[in-house]
Amino acid sequence: MTQPAMPPLSEGMKAFIAHLIELRDRLLRAVLAVVVLMVVIFPWASELFTIFATPVLNSLPAGQTMIATGAISPFFIPIKLAALAAVFIAMPYILYQLWAFIAPGLYQHEKQLAMPLVVSSSVLFYVGAGFAYFIVIPAVFHFMAMFAPDGVSFMPDIGNYLDFAMGLFFTFGLAFEVPVAVVLLSMLGIVTPDQLAEKRRYAILVAFIIGAIFTPPDILSQFMLAIPVWMLYELGILVARVMVKNKAKQDEEESSYDDNEASPLLAAPAVAAALPAAHGSDLSADETSATPPADAAPTEMDTLPAQDSTQDTLDMDDEFARAEEDERRLNAGESLDRPLLDKTSPAENQSGTEHAFETNAQDDETPLIHRDDRATSLQEPSQLDQSDDDAHTNKPNP
Repeated sequence: MTQPAMPPLSEGMKAFIAHLIELRDRLLRAVLAVVVLMVVIFPWASELFTIFATPVLNSLPAGQTMIATGAISPFFIPIKLAALAAVFIAMPYILYQLWAFIAPGLYQHEKQLAMPLVVSSSVLFYVGAGFAYFIVIPAVFHFMAMFAPDGVSFMPDIGNYLDFAMGLFFTFGLAFEVPVAVVLLSMLGIVTPDQLAEKRRYAILVAFIIGAIFTPPDILSQFMLAIPVWMLYELGILVARVMVKNKAKQDEEESSYDDNEASPLLAAPAVAAALPAAHGSDLSADETSATPPADAAPTEMDTLPAQDSTQDTLDMDDEFARAEEDERRLNAGESLDRPLLDKTSPAENQSGTEHAFETNAQDDETPLIHRDDRATSLQEPSQLDQSDDDAHTNKPNP
């Protein structure tokens, strides 16, 4: 039994599946990089744990070491540390894969903003993890060892220490991202640097609350997290002021450039309006230069009587009305009381025009220009022939 054919996918579904395939490929590359680094680091897992536990070992009282209380802790903890170390080392490559997946959907100005943020966030995360490793962990364990009661050996378990240290690494690494968040919010226009400066007291309060939640229950570690977060908050405000100012300056330059580009288009109507005047002045100059001298003999056109413009307009309207009436009568098959206009040669039209100008004052019924453009397909052939004969018979002589 044959299965029914699947309906074709829409363009939107095809694009969605293509994005899923791209995301799968990026994730597989990131996971493969972590696995390869883990395999490379695993033979030196014990040495790596010794380096990792150095801050604690140096903070313990003399003669005390760390212990392993779990049955498989001596084997499992170094492997877990090797995996975490592989993730930390491969973090730039993981962020690159994330960037490669997101970048095609960003505009050019968004790409220019995103790349510095990705680089700075990676650097700040490593700085935060390093701050926790070199400063916070030794201080915390030294503080804890000072309060150990008499007769109690302070020997941390390696499993508990790994979980505690990883928590501090991620806490301080993410807390050091405060400048990136401040700059990003300012560049997106959600808040301004001045507003962030006004809310400084709330930011300090939030920093101490975060320190109380994500650090061990001691005042030292809380202050060691809250004070750097506060300082980074102030640093983010300073960087945001500079970047917002540069962005405003760049936007102003782009707007002035756009105005300069649009100025020819804005000036086009004025130029177009000035062209007729310029052409008119040129024509006036040409006409002035072409004007015959005063002692020249008058031409035949100069001897024609001048006619009033209003009278010419009325005569033209009457001529159009008579032409429409003639066309209506021809379409109805009636005969005309006056001859049809014929199609003549240019020379004959010129002579007919001159004759029309000469006789227009005595006889208004004579047309100015003889044309035969009213012969339509509705007329009978006999009427067309008769009309042509009448037109040639009554054609005025030059």
